Amino acid sequence: MTKIPVDEKYERSGWPSLARPDARPPAGWSLSLITSVCRVHHHERSPDGRRVAFVWDREGLSDIYVMSAAGGWPARLTTDRASVPYWWDTAPRWSPDGAWLAYAAGGHVRVLPAEGGPPRVISDFASGASGPAWLPDSRRLVVAVDRDDQSQLVLTDREGAWPQPLCRGLHAARPGDASDPQPSPDGRYVALVYSPRDDLNRTDLLIADLADGAARALAGAPELKHWSPRWSPDGAQIAFLSQRSGWNEIWLADPADPAGAPARQLTHLSADIADIAWSPDGRQIAGVVNRGGAYELALIDAASGAAATVRDGLGCHARPGWSPDGDSLTFEYEDPATPPDLYRVALPGGELAQLTFSQPPALARLAHVAPERVRYRSHDGLEIGALLYRPAQPNGAAVVYPHGGPRDQYLYDWDILAQYFVAKGYTWLAPDYRGSTGYGAAFEQLNRDDWGVGDTQDCLHGARFLREQPGVDPARIAIYGGSYGGYMVACCLARDPDHLFACGVYKYGDAHLFSSWAQCERSTRLYTEMQLGHPARSRQIYADASPILQVEQIARPVLILHGLDDDVCPPQSTEEWVEALRRAGKTFEYKTYAGEPHGFLKRASQLDVYERIERFLDWYLMP
Repeated sequence: MTKIPVDEKYERSGWPSLARPDARPPAGWSLSLITSVCRVHHHERSPDGRRVAFVWDREGLSDIYVMSAAGGWPARLTTDRASVPYWWDTAPRWSPDGAWLAYAAGGHVRVLPAEGGPPRVISDFASGASGPAWLPDSRRLVVAVDRDDQSQLVLTDREGAWPQPLCRGLHAARPGDASDPQPSPDGRYVALVYSPRDDLNRTDLLIADLADGAARALAGAPELKHWSPRWSPDGAQIAFLSQRSGWNEIWLADPADPAGAPARQLTHLSADIADIAWSPDGRQIAGVVNRGGAYELALIDAASGAAATVRDGLGCHARPGWSPDGDSLTFEYEDPATPPDLYRVALPGGELAQLTFSQPPALARLAHVAPERVRYRSHDGLEIGALLYRPAQPNGAAVVYPHGGPRDQYLYDWDILAQYFVAKGYTWLAPDYRGSTGYGAAFEQLNRDDWGVGDTQDCLHGARFLREQPGVDPARIAIYGGSYGGYMVACCLARDPDHLFACGVYKYGDAHLFSSWAQCERSTRLYTEMQLGHPARSRQIYADASPILQVEQIARPVLILHGLDDDVCPPQSTEEWVEALRRAGKTFEYKTYAGEPHGFLKRASQLDVYERIERFLDWYLMP
């Protein structure tokens, strides 16, 4: 695909924002300090339970490290794994004998000795590969490869043997993407997720026979999603997540039933569940339960579905991993005052041990604000949930911060830039507009075929909500967001006759959906079609969703920031929006960053971005 070239640049229309010498950083805080945290994520515990492999974002890389599950200094296993946005990264996978680690890097699957050594690419028979899963023999692996514009599963080994296709005939009969392969404990079958192209709001669960590659259905229905198949230790059941109940809950299926007997709903929590993992004895399932944006760590009885909370609080637990004897769990945890780190909790007593330590002491000593859960009504009476940060000493300025996605949620997690601005005196509101997750499947579907319309009103009414809050000057409210949040910035500035916002900060967003659909990578294109349909058949929906068509109505300055390697929200689409702003004589500042994908990963880029955001907001919002 040929794209219009975009070079690294800084441009402006109108006078630029200038640093405010009277607006100093809050005591103890600095942008250098808040960008010094190196994120730990995507861990997996070794089969013997003694070690933990994880990804550590530092030195401009997302390398793999291994450490003792009892704690200690980690050993670095890779030295050249390119930086990856953590929300799209995957965990390194231990071989069942604990001797090898398989991981994805640079568009291929690699295997290296767990004790250290050179990695070997095992997927060079394909143009790209990901998602490795070991078979019980610790020799063979299932990987997902790119073929015929689809993601297909193949069987290879740790030497990179010529692949054996799985799901025989499936992709030709019904094109789609296969993912998340999960071999059975006896190594005879692979459970997987299949996303057919003829129903993009559907994901099915299949079981493939490794002997002949034939696949059969385990769970599936039109416009219904099933995912995360996980075999019980004895192979008698498969637990998975489904939205059948209206929430992401756990269901159980019998993989041996050739008739495909209906699955049984295990949990009835009326809450979203994620990251499920069977206990070694098969009696419990560990998982995280979304309680209003806080992810609690819970144990779920595999017979009754009763959930017992292991750890709760206003924070986010993730990816629990069992010890072989079931006496402990490792997990990842973060909250508004604590960056992501690895922990181990004893069962059943709950004794906690922290394994990694990412928080700089200077940052730990500073006061952090815990956000409060609030709700307000949108234009049509729909109730919108949000997290509100109230500063100890408000300066009158405020920010509405819509999250990305749109199928996402603002959580009680680590948002250190929000803490920085709250320490400056800014009030910070993060709304979960319609289309967000965490509120049930019906709420998640509310902006289907309606991007930029109802969700824009939800953000505008967030500004109206802020106007009524103590310590907020109604004339000094900004909107700031990245990805879909950046798209919300463009929509709100272009579709607000009341001009509720004094300015906007647009970070790697979108404003011209026809253009971005044509130039983004495949999964994002399908993600867009899942919610809006194909543009050839939904032209009016795409036009109504594209704020570039209302650029004349923008009356407030906007700061625009975009990475040039972004293939999710292509910079070419933003370039078109900037050109439209220039022709209309609007006030903007525009900065692009070479070598940055969807999300600014380099620390130098982060510092420059944060400096520009602080200067821009201080200039337009401070009295």
